[in-house]
Amino acid sequence: MDRLDNTARPYAWGSTTAIPELLGTPPTGEPQAELWMGAHPGAPSRLDRGDGPRALSDAIAADPEGELGAAAVRRFGPRLPFLLKVLAAAAPLSLQVHPDLTQAREGFAAEEERGVPLDAPDRNYKDANHKPELICALTPFDGFCGFRTPAATAELLAALGVDSLKPYVDLLHAHPEADALREVLTAVLTADRAVMAETVTQAADAAERLAAQDGPHQEAYAAYAAAARHFPGDPGVIAAMLLNHVRLQPGEALYLGAGVPHAYLDGLGVEIMANSDNVLRCGLTPKHVDVPELLRVVRFESGDPGVLRPEADAAGEEVYETPIDEFRLSRYVLAPGAEEAALPSGAAQILLCTSGTAVLRDAEGAELLLDQGQSVFVRADERIALRGGATVFRATVVA
Repeated sequence: MDRLDNTARPYAWGSTTAIPELLGTPPTGEPQAELWMGAHPGAPSRLDRGDGPRALSDAIAADPEGELGAAAVRRFGPRLPFLLKVLAAAAPLSLQVHPDLTQAREGFAAEEERGVPLDAPDRNYKDANHKPELICALTPFDGFCGFRTPAATAELLAALGVDSLKPYVDLLHAHPEADALREVLTAVLTADRAVMAETVTQAADAAERLAAQDGPHQEAYAAYAAAARHFPGDPGVIAAMLLNHVRLQPGEALYLGAGVPHAYLDGLGVEIMANSDNVLRCGLTPKHVDVPELLRVVRFESGDPGVLRPEADAAGEEVYETPIDEFRLSRYVLAPGAEEAALPSGAAQILLCTSGTAVLRDAEGAELLLDQGQSVFVRADERIALRGGATVFRATVVA
C-alpha cells in the first residue's frame, strides 16, 4: 500500500477553506475545488516506493497487471478506469451532461476527422470514453439533477409571474413530456441573448422573493436565485429551472448517468467517475455551449433524482450501487475497538479517510496510519485490513 500525494485543482467555483480543513492545512486564500486521486494524465497522484516520488500513472504503465489485476486489464485496458475526487463547491459548476459510450466514440472520431485541436475551446470530445459519475455528500450538498415533470415545472415558472416565461409554460402544458422538455430547452438556449438576459433578471428577482416566503419550491427558488447571482443573464439559469433541485445529507449520494443534465451548487463531497473529460455544457458557464450536439446527447425524460442511501453488508462495507463497472464506491464507518474489516482484493483500489484515523494492516503485518484527508493506493494483489475510529471510502472496479 502506497500513501498518495495528491493535487488540488484551483477552479474558480471552489471553496477556499473546505479542502484545507479536511487536510488539516492552512488555507492559501485561493480556491481549492477538487482534490484528485488516481492516474488521470492531467494531475496524477504521486507515490514513493523508496526510489523517489513517481506518478501513479507511471507505476501502472510499468506493470499494468501487477498494479491493476489481470482481470481489470482485460476488461478496461492497462489504465486505472476511474478517478476519485474530493469536490468542494462554493459556487455553481456549469450545467452539463455527459455522453454515453457510443456517443463519445462517434463524437471523438468526428472531431478527430475534422482536425479540431484537443485544446480548442469549441472541442466537445476530449476522448472516446463515457463519463458516468457518483457524488457522495460529506456535508449538506446542493445540486440540480434530471428533469422535473413538465407539469411541476410549468407550475414553478408560472408562479414567477414573468411574462416572457409564459410561452414556455404553454409549451410544457401542450406537448408530450419528451417533446415539451426538448422544445423548451431548445428555445431557452437559442433565444436572443439580450432578450434572454432580461428574462433571467426578472426571473431571478421573482425567485429571490419567493425564496423568502413559505411555499412550494422554496429551496429551489433560492438555488435558482443564487445561480443567477453568479451568472447574471445566463440562459442556463432558466434551463436549470427545468431540473430537480436536490439537497443531499452527509452519506447520501447521486448517480449521474449519460444524458442527465446536472450541476453541483454548494457543499463538500467525494466524487468518483469514469476516467474521461467529455462534457457537453448547457449554461452557467462562460465556456462553449454546442446546442445541436447537446440536444443529441440529452435524455428528455423526467424522474426522481434517485438519492442513494447505502446499507452495510455483513463485513461492514456500505456500497453505493451503480449500473456501470468502471468504478465501485463504498465506505467503512469504523468504530474504535471493533474487529478489523478485511478488504476484498484482486483489483486496484484507492482508500480515502474522511474522518478520524484508520489503521491499515497488510498480510505481512505492516501497518500504516491513515489520517483524515489522506489516501493510499492498494495494488491488486495486496490484502488489507482496516480498524480504528474513522470513515474510509473505498474506490475500485466491479469485479
